Amino acid sequence: MNYPINVYAYLGDAYLALVVKTHLVELGIRKSKDLTQASIRYLSAQAQADFIVYAQSQPWFDDIMKEYFLRGRNYKADTIPKNATVMTYRLSTGCEAVFGYYYIHQDHDSLNQLWDYYKTFIQEKYETISVR
Repeated sequence: MNYPINVYAYLGDAYLALVVKTHLVELGIRKSKDLTQASIRYLSAQAQADFIVYAQSQPWFDDIMKEYFLRGRNYKADTIPKNATVMTYRLSTGCEAVFGYYYIHQDHDSLNQLWDYYKTFIQEKYETISVR
């Protein structure tokens, strides 16, 4: 399966949104406002950019991850979100492309491992969730 890199990033974004929201519900968060605020910590372009910068320094960041990250980062998008710089947006697109690669290729082991790394990183860096 060989798709344009924006498709990998698109599906990676969708995958992350689903697993993050499922994770938050499993944590016991029930109020819509709390779910939205918590999901922003996980799904913001800044969080994704911070994670992928960190990931590149880790021994588990392999050649496939690097290839799809770079392809996603270098993709020239038509628009940039108002809450992110161009560089942050490009880094986050690269991050999403890595998730998308594993999703498209149905490599569930790698996808789950990457999600675990991502979740741990976000929890350690950003999270102070209180369940109400």
